[in-house]
Amino acid sequence: MNPKVDAFINNAKKWQPEIAQLRLLLLDCGLTEEFKWRNPCYTFQGNNVVLIGSFKEYCALSFFKGTLLQDSNGLLSKPGENSQAMRFFKFTNLEGIIEQQSIIKAYIYEAIEIEKAGLKVIFKSNTELELVEELQIALDKNPSLKFAFKALTPGRQRAYNLYFSAAKQSKTRETRIENYIPRILDGKGFNDCICGLSKKMPTCDGSHKYIRGENK
Repeated sequence: MNPKVDAFINNAKKWQPEIAQLRLLLLDCGLTEEFKWRNPCYTFQGNNVVLIGSFKEYCALSFFKGTLLQDSNGLLSKPGENSQAMRFFKFTNLEGIIEQQSIIKAYIYEAIEIEKAGLKVIFKSNTELELVEELQIALDKNPSLKFAFKALTPGRQRAYNLYFSAAKQSKTRETRIENYIPRILDGKGFNDCICGLSKKMPTCDGSHKYIRGENK
């Protein structure tokens, strides 16, 4: 068990019993417990399989390659109309999780088999900006972040996407995204000033110590 997940559950203001039960089911399926995008994340051999998400009206298991699951019970839903890979399995009470635990485990085991087989989601090509996977996951997980990112100008969106995708390792990309979430929520672009003294200061840190005449 990951201590960060312990803290997440202990500090949860909503869905605490439901999240704790989902955690037990995921661990019982042999997945590795990590903490990514500020939420419990479960992996198989280093690959993301499922995320526990907490929302206003429900909590959910977010399957990273949910579109590849058979979903014969019709229990999965899209986090957004443009989501091509991730699918949600939603829950609104502890009793429902306990009653469906065999079905939930079946979905989890199928997701693990997808990773074992090395299956990939084939994304449809479009004219829109193709976001790096870690950013798309973060947006699907956080509606407020998604709204704020979509509200940015296309140029600002591209700048963020370019910076995040430039990192070679997935963990580095995740860290970069996590660090810039407050800035995006504030409506600021990657190269925007955040202290108000200049609109052109690249990657402003809020201090502008070296602006001409400032230290005189």
